[in-house]
Amino acid sequence: MAALSEIYAPELTELRRVRVDDLDAVLNEEELAWRDRLSWDFRPSADLVRRFVGVQALSGFALVAGGRVIGYSYFVTEDHKGLVGDLYILRDFATVELEYQLLEAVLDRMMSSPFLHRVESQLMMLHSPLEADLPHASFAGCYPRNFMVADLGAVGKFPVGKARQNIVLEPWSERFQEDAARVIASAYQGHIDSEINDQYRSVQGARRFLVNIVQYPGCGSFFQPASFVAQQQGSGQTAGICLSSLVSPEVGHITQVCVMPGSKGSGAGYELVRSSLLALAEHGCHSASLTVTSANREAVKLYERMGFVTKRKFSAFVWEGF
Repeated sequence: MAALSEIYAPELTELRRVRVDDLDAVLNEEELAWRDRLSWDFRPSADLVRRFVGVQALSGFALVAGGRVIGYSYFVTEDHKGLVGDLYILRDFATVELEYQLLEAVLDRMMSSPFLHRVESQLMMLHSPLEADLPHASFAGCYPRNFMVADLGAVGKFPVGKARQNIVLEPWSERFQEDAARVIASAYQGHIDSEINDQYRSVQGARRFLVNIVQYPGCGSFFQPASFVAQQQGSGQTAGICLSSLVSPEVGHITQVCVMPGSKGSGAGYELVRSSLLALAEHGCHSASLTVTSANREAVKLYERMGFVTKRKFSAFVWEGF
């Protein structure tokens, strides 16, 4: 039996020409995919897409086959950089070829701008194998990542870390934002994750990253009660941070954890994550997730010791030099 994508040769159309109602079937299925595969409530993100499509303010493309929208991808730009915000194709149509057709369309549009010099993307729902040739492969870098999940039933039995002798954990508040930006910029200097997200390379970029985490639903709804700042005993210097969100009523997500270079190996990272997981469990969450770059073996091993297992693998993509 021929695939539906072969019967109705899909065509690209500007996302600004698509009506919200025409996109509903795709967004509804994507919401179910995020829920079933990642226990993630995608509805807030889908509602943002609907809102911007409704006012013709979202840049990107839709795939149309047989008169119906079967997939979409959108992008946003900021200064010198473009971000592929999302890409999803209905499962009855999804193929590597169609996913890359959409991806190539948004890349072509961004790369045609004289002001953009870099494109970043982390597409969790991409069906394509990690080793597949990317559009514009000569400019592309691929960084495999793990989506990890932990059951919080046993988190109360985790021993207090040795770092508690030297640090004080403070609940997150706005007054720590500047310190947190400095921690991020210092922690990721020369780190592989600064190749994936260039906001990690400077204090200014880290400030924007923090605003995005706190204010927008891309990584869930920011959850202050499970977000902490570690400060050194006596000096009060910030040693590390752990920020958390809720991705559904009973599932938490560690959105960021990092420690200052001088505090690495002290156990501060373990104690920050343990405290966030405890707070999520006390809130009623039964599980928590996080993402980590596969090559960051030290972090992967720490998370595995804390009960996290890899549930899904995906890739972060970067295009530069075009």
